[in-house]
Amino acid sequence: MGEPVPPEAQSDRRTASRYAVELDVDCNVEGTYLFASITDISSCGIFVRTAEPLPQGTQLQLRFGTTPGDARGRIELRGEVVWTTLEPGRSGMGVRFLHASPVDQRRLLELVRAIAYVDETAGN
Repeated sequence: MGEPVPPEAQSDRRTASRYAVELDVDCNVEGTYLFASITDISSCGIFVRTAEPLPQGTQLQLRFGTTPGDARGRIELRGEVVWTTLEPGRSGMGVRFLHASPVDQRRLLELVRAIAYVDETAGN
């Protein structure tokens, strides 16, 4: 399910390993919704693929399932756009997680650990 994002694609500021995924995400900014895809995840943030990234500094509410198509086990977190790109084929935004309930924080960590485990057992 996941593979580490190459080190050259990571910022020196990142301390958490990132893993490639394919999950749907709902982004809510003051009542405006953006439906997009998460293409990599860590315990600290995500990359959201979208043709129209939000401006850097935008705070948003995020909702995503722990597996593709999972509407029941959704995680809800606050985030902030910390960088954007309009690079063809990779347009989107890097979002840092800000606040989560203890339950959602635990579920997020479980999700990232599961992705990392799948990656390790796949021999990547």
